[in-house]
Amino acid sequence: MNNDIKISAITSPLMGEVIIPSDKSISHRAIILGSLTGGKLKISNFSKGKDPISTLEIFKNLGLEVSFIDDKTLFINSKNGLTAPSIPLDCGNSGTTMRLMTGLLSGQKFNSELFGDVSLSKRPMKRIIEPLTLMGAKIESNENKAPLKIKGSKLNGITYESKIASAQVKSSILLAGFNSVGETKVIEPSLSRNHTEIMLQYFEADIKTGKIEDEFYTTIRSSFLIPKDVYIPGDISSAAFFMVAAAITKNSDIIIKNVGLNETRTGIIDVMKNMNVDFEILDEKITNGEKIGDVRVKYSPNLKGTEIKGDIIPRLIDEIPVICVLAGFAEGKTIIKDASDLKNKESDRIKCTADELKKMGINIEAADDGFIIEGNGQKQIEGNAELNTYNDHRLAMSFYVAGLRAKSECLIKDFIWVNTSFPEFLGLFNKLGV
Repeated sequence: MNNDIKISAITSPLMGEVIIPSDKSISHRAIILGSLTGGKLKISNFSKGKDPISTLEIFKNLGLEVSFIDDKTLFINSKNGLTAPSIPLDCGNSGTTMRLMTGLLSGQKFNSELFGDVSLSKRPMKRIIEPLTLMGAKIESNENKAPLKIKGSKLNGITYESKIASAQVKSSILLAGFNSVGETKVIEPSLSRNHTEIMLQYFEADIKTGKIEDEFYTTIRSSFLIPKDVYIPGDISSAAFFMVAAAITKNSDIIIKNVGLNETRTGIIDVMKNMNVDFEILDEKITNGEKIGDVRVKYSPNLKGTEIKGDIIPRLIDEIPVICVLAGFAEGKTIIKDASDLKNKESDRIKCTADELKKMGINIEAADDGFIIEGNGQKQIEGNAELNTYNDHRLAMSFYVAGLRAKSECLIKDFIWVNTSFPEFLGLFNKLGV
């Protein structure tokens, strides 16, 4: 793939079926939690995105026996446990890797160091350092940013009330709690992604989840995990680009197979319903605790604007840039609120999304915690823009989807960042007729 690509309106509909890449969030957790089972297990449909591979490489350096049986099937043997790494551990561009591994490594009997690329080194780590320190972790940082030097310590369980609903914060604390004395309890204001809890329950950990009034809680104690094989469903955040593209491209009709439909991740499904997207869910089933199904999406000429705020935001935080694209083609105004955490992603996704989509001709304004978008009622946008991706894979893919409805050609710079999460992106769009 060239670093830059050009995109402009397609003249034919998107048609056919695709299988999108495996869920990165679940792939990370399958390796991390699989390493704690003290046995052998198989992970099928493992993600080959750069972020999960960063996690995989770290565990190789921690002494885990891992090997690919075939292209997407990973075998793990954790009977010998984790051992001290001989080198600093490279998290690449993956915030999930760094935050979850900090929780896991804080309670080990050895020291370790985590570092990342330029982008990851700018991202805030105070949100995990603070609670882990309360548990007894000893973490040196660069003003609450990477690199992180972790001195293995004896940890004690705590009750921690998180100010934000963050799966990475919650998971980091739970992984530390798994290696702590006593019970660890995490309380959050709304339910963030719960893949960690689901997989811990699947491996039969001593974990409980529930809700008291308006707060969600999870408790965990040190326990023995039972090794079991894991199947990774398709990533709904990757499926989102195809769902939006089909909804805005005339006469399109596509099916996206084996999509993860975990209710903490399906905010975009709710938004599509509210915006009059023509879609249906087919062949639903449960696999290792996760809901999976096929999503069929057709061209949707009667899109309407909506308001997106509150508890739904953690359920669609990664999809917001491409939801902005969808809103740009709807009739009426879309308002997105309570999404200030977008400023702390691979880029400041509020400013960067608005700046670049505006160049393309979408009527969008950045707000302090979201966006205001005036849709054009499914008209083509002008295009004729040179777009910066800010080293952010989700922005690059969102601009590509918008470009499918651009009158004039757009240049997307550094599109190669898509490989961070979705190296198959262009090939799958080609399969559907682009």
